[in-house]
Amino acid sequence: MNVTPIYKRILLKLSGEALMGDDAYGINRDVIERIVLEIREVVRLGVQIAIVIGGGNIFRGVAPAAAGMDRATADYMGMLATVMNALALQDALRRVEIVSRVQSALTIQQVAEPYVRGKAMRYLEEGRVVIFGAGTGNPFFTTDTAAALRGMEMNVNIVLKATKVDGVYTSDPLRDNKAVRYDCLTFDEAISRNLKVMDATALTLCRDYNMPLCVFSIFKPGALKRVVMGEAEGTLVRSVLPGDAI
Repeated sequence: MNVTPIYKRILLKLSGEALMGDDAYGINRDVIERIVLEIREVVRLGVQIAIVIGGGNIFRGVAPAAAGMDRATADYMGMLATVMNALALQDALRRVEIVSRVQSALTIQQVAEPYVRGKAMRYLEEGRVVIFGAGTGNPFFTTDTAAALRGMEMNVNIVLKATKVDGVYTSDPLRDNKAVRYDCLTFDEAISRNLKVMDATALTLCRDYNMPLCVFSIFKPGALKRVVMGEAEGTLVRSVLPGDAI
Protein backbone atom coordinates (compact mmCIF):
# COMPACT_ATOMS: atom_id res chain seq x y z
CA MET A 1 0.00 0.00 0.00
CA ASN A 2 1.33 3.42 -0.95
CA VAL A 3 2.34 5.44 2.14
CA THR A 4 3.27 8.70 0.41
CA PRO A 5 1.10 10.93 -1.79
CA ILE A 6 1.56 10.43 -5.52
CA TYR A 7 0.64 14.08 -6.14
CA LYS A 8 2.88 16.82 -4.74
CA ARG A 9 0.65 19.74 -5.76
CA ILE A 10 -3.08 19.71 -6.51
CA LEU A 11 -5.80 22.13 -7.60
CA LEU A 12 -9.05 21.45 -5.76
CA LYS A 13 -12.21 22.81 -7.39
CA LEU A 14 -14.98 23.31 -4.84
CA SER A 15 -18.42 24.24 -6.08
CA GLY A 16 -20.42 26.80 -4.18
CA GLU A 17 -23.29 24.31 -4.09
CA ALA A 18 -21.11 21.89 -2.12
CA LEU A 19 -20.84 24.46 0.69
CA MET A 20 -24.57 24.81 1.21
CA GLY A 21 -25.22 21.13 1.99
CA ASP A 22 -28.96 20.56 2.13
CA ASP A 23 -29.75 24.24 2.62
CA ALA A 24 -31.50 26.24 -0.11
CA TYR A 25 -28.58 28.66 -0.35
CA GLY A 26 -25.77 30.13 1.73
CA ILE A 27 -22.97 28.38 3.63
CA ASN A 28 -23.72 25.42 5.89
CA ARG A 29 -21.34 25.61 8.84
CA ASP A 30 -21.23 21.85 9.46
CA VAL A 31 -20.44 21.19 5.80
CA ILE A 32 -17.59 23.69 5.58
CA GLU A 33 -16.11 22.35 8.82
CA ARG A 34 -16.12 18.79 7.43
CA ILE A 35 -14.49 19.97 4.20
CA VAL A 36 -11.66 21.82 5.97
CA LEU A 37 -10.89 18.76 8.08
CA GLU A 38 -10.47 16.74 4.87
CA ILE A 39 -8.18 19.47 3.52
CA ARG A 40 -6.17 19.59 6.75
CA GLU A 41 -5.47 15.87 6.59
CA VAL A 42 -4.00 16.24 3.10
CA VAL A 43 -1.99 19.35 4.02
CA ARG A 44 -0.41 17.35 6.84
CA LEU A 45 0.79 14.82 4.27
CA GLY A 46 2.87 17.61 2.71
CA VAL A 47 0.64 18.08 -0.34
CA GLN A 48 0.51 21.63 -1.68
CA ILE A 49 -3.10 22.71 -2.24
CA ALA A 50 -4.55 25.45 -4.42
CA ILE A 51 -8.33 25.89 -4.37
CA VAL A 52 -10.74 27.46 -6.84
CA ILE A 53 -14.16 28.03 -5.34
CA GLY A 54 -17.51 28.66 -6.97
CA GLY A 55 -20.30 30.98 -5.87
CA GLY A 56 -23.54 29.22 -6.79
CA ASN A 57 -24.62 28.82 -3.17
CA ILE A 58 -24.71 32.59 -2.67
CA PHE A 59 -25.77 33.66 -6.15
CA ARG A 60 -28.71 31.23 -5.99
CA GLY A 61 -30.24 33.46 -3.32
CA VAL A 62 -30.30 36.47 -5.66
CA ALA A 63 -30.89 34.59 -8.92
CA PRO A 64 -34.59 35.51 -9.18
CA ALA A 65 -33.67 39.21 -9.06
CA ALA A 66 -30.97 38.61 -11.70
CA ALA A 67 -33.44 37.20 -14.22
CA GLY A 68 -33.19 39.24 -17.40
CA MET A 69 -30.07 41.00 -16.14
CA ASP A 70 -27.20 41.77 -18.49
CA ARG A 71 -25.05 38.61 -18.60
CA ALA A 72 -21.77 40.38 -17.85
CA THR A 73 -23.28 42.12 -14.82
CA ALA A 74 -24.68 38.84 -13.51
CA ASP A 75 -21.30 37.16 -14.00
CA TYR A 76 -19.52 39.89 -12.03
CA MET A 77 -22.04 39.37 -9.23
CA GLY A 78 -21.21 35.68 -9.32
CA MET A 79 -17.48 36.48 -9.08
CA LEU A 80 -18.12 38.53 -5.95
CA ALA A 81 -20.00 35.58 -4.48
CA THR A 82 -16.92 33.39 -4.97
CA VAL A 83 -14.82 35.90 -3.02
CA MET A 84 -17.30 35.67 -0.13
CA ASN A 85 -16.95 31.89 -0.17
CA ALA A 86 -13.16 32.16 -0.35
CA LEU A 87 -13.12 34.34 2.78
CA ALA A 88 -15.44 31.93 4.60
CA LEU A 89 -13.20 29.00 3.66
CA GLN A 90 -10.07 30.88 4.77
CA ASP A 91 -11.67 31.58 8.15
CA ALA A 92 -12.69 27.94 8.55
CA LEU A 93 -9.14 26.82 7.70
CA ARG A 94 -7.75 29.27 10.26
CA ARG A 95 -9.91 27.66 12.94
CA VAL A 96 -8.20 24.30 12.28
CA GLU A 97 -4.77 25.97 12.26
CA ILE A 98 -4.17 25.85 8.50
CA VAL A 99 -2.58 28.99 7.08
CA SER A 100 -4.12 30.13 3.80
CA ARG A 101 -4.13 33.10 1.48
CA VAL A 102 -6.97 34.42 -0.67
CA GLN A 103 -6.14 35.86 -4.07
CA SER A 104 -8.84 37.49 -6.16
CA ALA A 105 -8.94 37.95 -9.93
CA LEU A 106 -10.92 41.14 -9.22
CA THR A 107 -9.15 43.90 -7.32
CA ILE A 108 -10.62 44.04 -3.80
CA GLN A 109 -7.49 44.76 -1.82
CA GLN A 110 -9.30 45.49 1.45
CA VAL A 111 -10.32 41.83 1.74
CA ALA A 112 -8.10 39.81 -0.63
CA GLU A 113 -4.79 40.01 -2.40
CA PRO A 114 -4.86 40.53 -6.16
CA TYR A 115 -3.96 37.42 -8.13
CA VAL A 116 -0.20 37.33 -8.69
CA ARG A 117 1.11 34.05 -10.04
CA GLY A 118 4.59 34.35 -8.52
CA LYS A 119 3.26 35.07 -5.02
CA ALA A 120 0.76 32.22 -5.26
CA MET A 121 3.55 29.81 -6.27
CA ARG A 122 5.68 30.97 -3.35
CA TYR A 123 2.81 30.51 -0.89
CA LEU A 124 2.33 26.94 -2.12
CA GLU A 125 6.03 26.19 -1.74
CA GLU A 126 5.82 27.52 1.83
CA GLY A 127 3.02 25.06 2.58
CA ARG A 128 0.17 27.56 2.64
CA VAL A 129 -3.19 26.80 1.05
CA VAL A 130 -3.99 29.30 -1.71
CA ILE A 131 -7.65 30.07 -2.40
CA PHE A 132 -8.48 31.71 -5.72
CA GLY A 133 -11.64 33.82 -5.84
CA ALA A 134 -13.46 35.70 -8.61
CA GLY A 135 -12.94 32.99 -11.23
CA THR A 136 -10.83 34.18 -14.15
CA GLY A 137 -11.85 37.80 -13.54
CA ASN A 138 -13.75 37.82 -16.84
CA PRO A 139 -17.46 37.36 -17.55
CA PHE A 140 -18.63 34.45 -19.72
CA PHE A 141 -16.09 32.05 -18.16
CA THR A 142 -17.04 29.57 -15.47
CA THR A 143 -15.16 28.66 -12.31
CA ASP A 144 -14.54 25.25 -13.93
CA THR A 145 -12.51 27.07 -16.58
CA ALA A 146 -10.80 29.08 -13.82
CA ALA A 147 -9.85 25.80 -12.12
CA ALA A 148 -8.29 24.42 -15.30
CA LEU A 149 -6.48 27.71 -15.95
CA ARG A 150 -5.14 28.16 -12.41
CA GLY A 151 -4.17 24.50 -12.27
CA MET A 152 -1.94 24.92 -15.29
CA GLU A 153 -0.56 28.24 -14.06
CA MET A 154 0.34 26.67 -10.70
CA ASN A 155 1.95 23.64 -12.38
CA VAL A 156 -0.19 21.23 -10.38
CA ASN A 157 -0.06 17.49 -10.96
CA ILE A 158 -3.84 17.07 -11.17
CA VAL A 159 -7.11 19.00 -10.97
CA LEU A 160 -9.60 17.54 -8.50
CA LYS A 161 -13.26 18.41 -8.86
CA ALA A 162 -15.12 17.91 -5.59
CA THR A 163 -18.82 17.23 -6.08
CA LYS A 164 -21.82 15.76 -4.30
CA VAL A 165 -21.52 12.45 -6.19
CA ASP A 166 -18.65 9.97 -6.21
CA GLY A 167 -17.62 10.32 -9.84
CA VAL A 168 -18.91 10.66 -13.37
CA TYR A 169 -21.96 8.61 -14.35
CA THR A 170 -23.62 7.70 -17.62
CA SER A 171 -26.58 9.80 -16.43
CA ASP A 172 -27.68 11.61 -13.28
CA PRO A 173 -27.49 8.94 -10.54
CA LEU A 174 -29.94 10.91 -8.39
CA ARG A 175 -32.60 10.54 -11.09
CA ASP A 176 -31.63 7.31 -12.82
CA ASN A 177 -31.02 4.23 -10.68
CA LYS A 178 -29.52 2.49 -13.71
CA ALA A 179 -26.74 5.08 -14.05
CA VAL A 180 -23.27 3.53 -14.13
CA ARG A 181 -20.14 5.19 -12.80
CA TYR A 182 -17.05 5.45 -14.99
CA ASP A 183 -13.71 4.54 -13.41
CA CYS A 184 -11.77 6.23 -16.20
CA LEU A 185 -12.58 8.39 -19.23
CA THR A 186 -10.79 10.35 -21.89
CA PHE A 187 -11.51 14.06 -22.29
CA ASP A 188 -12.80 13.42 -25.79
CA GLU A 189 -15.29 10.88 -24.44
CA ALA A 190 -16.47 13.26 -21.74
CA ILE A 191 -16.97 16.04 -24.29
CA SER A 192 -18.63 13.95 -27.00
CA ARG A 193 -20.98 12.24 -24.55
CA ASN A 194 -21.85 15.58 -22.89
CA LEU A 195 -21.32 14.04 -19.47
CA LYS A 196 -21.34 17.38 -17.60
CA VAL A 197 -18.02 16.65 -15.90
CA MET A 198 -16.95 20.27 -16.35
CA ASP A 199 -17.82 22.76 -19.03
CA ALA A 200 -16.39 22.12 -22.50
CA THR A 201 -13.87 24.98 -22.29
CA ALA A 202 -12.36 23.58 -19.09
CA LEU A 203 -12.24 20.04 -20.49
CA THR A 204 -10.60 21.23 -23.70
CA LEU A 205 -7.95 23.15 -21.75
CA CYS A 206 -7.15 20.10 -19.64
CA ARG A 207 -7.05 17.87 -22.70
CA ASP A 208 -4.84 20.17 -24.76
CA TYR A 209 -2.31 20.58 -21.95
CA ASN A 210 -2.53 16.98 -20.73
CA MET A 211 -3.79 17.91 -17.26
CA PRO A 212 -5.47 14.92 -15.58
CA LEU A 213 -8.76 15.47 -13.80
CA CYS A 214 -10.37 13.45 -11.02
CA VAL A 215 -14.03 13.84 -10.09
CA PHE A 216 -14.92 12.61 -6.59
CA SER A 217 -17.30 13.22 -3.69
CA ILE A 218 -16.07 15.68 -1.06
CA PHE A 219 -18.76 14.29 1.26
CA LYS A 220 -17.26 10.79 1.28
CA PRO A 221 -15.02 10.63 4.36
CA GLY A 222 -11.35 10.27 3.45
CA ALA A 223 -11.98 10.51 -0.31
CA LEU A 224 -9.66 13.48 -0.86
CA LYS A 225 -6.82 11.70 0.93
CA ARG A 226 -7.41 8.51 -1.05
CA VAL A 227 -7.21 10.45 -4.32
CA VAL A 228 -3.86 12.07 -3.47
CA MET A 229 -2.52 8.73 -2.27
CA GLY A 230 -3.31 7.23 -5.68
CA GLU A 231 -6.05 4.87 -4.49
CA ALA A 232 -9.08 4.09 -6.63
CA GLU A 233 -11.54 6.89 -5.91
CA GLY A 234 -13.98 8.73 -8.15
CA THR A 235 -13.50 8.99 -11.91
CA LEU A 236 -10.18 9.79 -13.58
CA VAL A 237 -10.41 11.81 -16.80
CA ARG A 238 -7.26 12.04 -18.90
CA SER A 239 -5.81 12.36 -22.35
CA VAL A 240 -4.86 9.23 -24.22
CA LEU A 241 -1.09 8.92 -24.46
CA PRO A 242 0.86 6.68 -26.85
CA GLY A 243 0.50 3.12 -25.63
CA ASP A 244 -2.11 4.14 -23.09
CA ALA A 245 -5.19 2.01 -22.53
CA ILE A 246 -8.47 2.99 -20.95
